[in-house]
Amino acid sequence: MKKLGICVLAMAWMCMPARAQNAVTPLKANDRIVFLGDSITQGGAGPKGYVSLVREELDKNAKDLKVEVIGAGISGNKVPDLENRLERDVLSKKPTVVVIYIGINDVWHGENDASKGTMPERFESGLGGIVEKIQASGARVILATPSLIGERKDGGNKLDANLDLYAGITRKLAAEKKTGLADLRRAFLDHVAKNNPENREAGILTSDRVHLNDAGNRFVAVEMLKALGR
Repeated sequence: MKKLGICVLAMAWMCMPARAQNAVTPLKANDRIVFLGDSITQGGAGPKGYVSLVREELDKNAKDLKVEVIGAGISGNKVPDLENRLERDVLSKKPTVVVIYIGINDVWHGENDASKGTMPERFESGLGGIVEKIQASGARVILATPSLIGERKDGGNKLDANLDLYAGITRKLAAEKKTGLADLRRAFLDHVAKNNPENREAGILTSDRVHLNDAGNRFVAVEMLKALGR
């Protein structure tokens, strides 16, 4: 797509009505939650990771609900990868809730070569199709906006504008498909604006501009729990 086309799409998506930072999808008894995503979610299933922290919190403070939590993240994944493994890694597990945290690689991989990323229209159609298939299975969906590629404030990271565009697409789909929403992009930007006085590129919530450090995993766990009504 030509740059002008991307700019027009960006204006359209960013002008969509704003939603609350977290549109809540309350938990029910015996829910089975699958967290679907990329390396952030793959790492999140490990010790001190956000998926594990969500599981620990629910096991401790929502024991009566008997909620099961499953991680389904694979490093390097983009929306087309999620499409390809949706049946194997998600639907086959019979989830009742699916949290989709995707978009970082769709933007990041296209930084120097657009063909290696995911174009905005393809991102929207692919993510929308994934949501529809999950909903058709009877499960509820929570969409998470892509968070950060760099922690500098006030648009100071090279890919901030693109991330804002893809986050806008995710918010738009959440509104159209009536899913829950964990607006991580907005939450991360608010946090680094208040907690990065030296305007560092990493080290606040990430270890390397993208992947979560311990503080970042705790932060995402809290945001996910908010989206789950906890």
